[in-house]
Amino acid sequence: NYPDTIQLGDVNNIDFTQFIGKIDLLLGGSPCQDLSIAKQNRQGLKGERSKLFWKYVEALNIVKPKWFIFENVASMKKEDKDIITKTLGVEPIMINSALVSAQQRKRLYWTNVPGVQQPEDKHIYLQDILEKYVDSEYYLKNNYLEWFNKNKDYNLKKKFCSLNAKKAITLTARQYASWRGNYIEDSFGIRKLTPIECERLQTLHDNYTEGISDTQRYKCIGNGWTVDVIVHILKHINY
Repeated sequence: NYPDTIQLGDVNNIDFTQFIGKIDLLLGGSPCQDLSIAKQNRQGLKGERSKLFWKYVEALNIVKPKWFIFENVASMKKEDKDIITKTLGVEPIMINSALVSAQQRKRLYWTNVPGVQQPEDKHIYLQDILEKYVDSEYYLKNNYLEWFNKNKDYNLKKKFCSLNAKKAITLTARQYASWRGNYIEDSFGIRKLTPIECERLQTLHDNYTEGISDTQRYKCIGNGWTVDVIVHILKHINY
């Protein structure tokens, strides 16, 4: 979709010395699966995925950009948060994407961009990002609908589903896997959010991720950042 983007491949195989003196801004966010409270028996920064944080540190130390931003989940253990803070040398700011989007998404941002405060609340709600016309494929079929209604108890609503709520729950890479995800109840039934609606929750342009399967679109979007939060931080850079 974006052929002008320079792809460098696996971050583990990159020689960062080639970028010394050439990079103004380094943005990164290692996978959060080993840090998030959503995962049982999480291994923190020692985990197979989250240890990629140290590749970001390697790039930062070698490239020495003017500005940097590192993002990760706010629900990590204090021990891991303190390690990241000590290593990067700056205190993080916690920003909830709910201020700039229709999604609850608390994330920590470590950055040397000065003066970053909380963004103003744009008062965007779930109803604001819903598509007017949704294909029937996104509605739960009879057998799934029966199961859903039988199990639509308090815990299911609180942890996994947002039925006509003001804000969507946090998008993840496993959106709709094992029933996790946002469900909308309207006059036609109970349905999933469409990929476009999920893109809007992350403040992406409509169809930014088109061209791959819905499963992969949900995964990409859930693994990504809320763009307008990043925009808010970058606005504080003064050249």
